[in-house]
Amino acid sequence: MVLLAASVVFGFGAEGRRRQVQSSESSLATGDIVGLAEVVDGDSLVVVKGEQRVAVRLIGIKAFDPKSDPGDASRFGREAVSELTRLLKDKPIRVLLHDPPTDAHGRTLAELFVDDQDVALDMVKRGLVLVYTVYPFGSMSMYLQEQARAKADRVGLWSEPDMAKRAELLSREWSRKSE
Repeated sequence: MVLLAASVVFGFGAEGRRRQVQSSESSLATGDIVGLAEVVDGDSLVVVKGEQRVAVRLIGIKAFDPKSDPGDASRFGREAVSELTRLLKDKPIRVLLHDPPTDAHGRTLAELFVDDQDVALDMVKRGLVLVYTVYPFGSMSMYLQEQARAKADRVGLWSEPDMAKRAELLSREWSRKSE
């Protein structure tokens, strides 16, 4: 029951803010270079391509909600927002679309790169987000390896026993959903 409640809080807190971002048909293509307009949370953002704003959901990761999650979880959500902003602000961002290219909320599903750095993978390495395994993606095994390394090295959220326990419970739940 606690896991279910944690999952609900984890997922729904940022949903209101995500809905405020105007969804659009995927007007991005793999290889497009975009700029950062705003970070919605640690796994969702808005990019600009010319005059067009496009909502993007980073594939393969899930961040804690920076405002709604209880206790330390919201702190890690805020750290994820801060780090995502730092990684992307004022830099050209290359898009790699996922298949399908949009989610149920109309957001573009993509991996984003600055230079040759996978931004979401960097967030996993820093222990700021969890690998979201419900929907398989091409780089998932690499993401899971980096998450295991961050956990072993007690980096980020893995450095705090209560957060690590919560993260493990969520990861197991997501694994069961993807089977």
